[in-house]
Amino acid sequence: MFSRSAAGFMRTVATLQTTGFVALSRLPTPDCVPGLSRRSAALCRASPPPPPGDTRRARSPSGDRQMPKKQKVKLQPAGGAAAEEASGPVGRDKSGAVTIAVHVKPGSKHNSITGVSAEAVGVAVAAPPADGEANAELVRFLAEVLELKRSHVSLDKGSRSRDKLIRVDASLSPEEVLRRLREAAG
Repeated sequence: MFSRSAAGFMRTVATLQTTGFVALSRLPTPDCVPGLSRRSAALCRASPPPPPGDTRRARSPSGDRQMPKKQKVKLQPAGGAAAEEASGPVGRDKSGAVTIAVHVKPGSKHNSITGVSAEAVGVAVAAPPADGEANAELVRFLAEVLELKRSHVSLDKGSRSRDKLIRVDASLSPEEVLRRLREAAG
């Protein structure tokens, strides 16, 4: 137990030493700290102070690295840039299935498609957003609008969000799906 605290002390000293807060001559020698492991003593001796004016962060032996930022993945519409205008929120995923970006408004009086924009299809669902009821009702309603079996329409992403990605496993093209959605929107 004592060797852990001595190792922690030496890590703190090494950190202070690398950031320039403690002069090297004022540090205790590893021999004067009882219970210090050989590794901690080597760490203390191996980390010289940075040159004056160096503002970089000291790296710990465990490799204090920052994780790369997560990049947003955009849905690729079928057919390139020309089809991007025509398809809007409808596209294909990597496996070739048709996907629909949906913005859901749960708790409405009745099910309806409120609009089709370039970003998403607005859908009002007459089910509360609790226990997955709105998700189930959304899948059932979209299957009805697209004139497909319920088993061909599934929720791909966004089970706890208002912005969802619906997957359509049928032989419909993205253009046909978009046409049916726009007809239902009126």
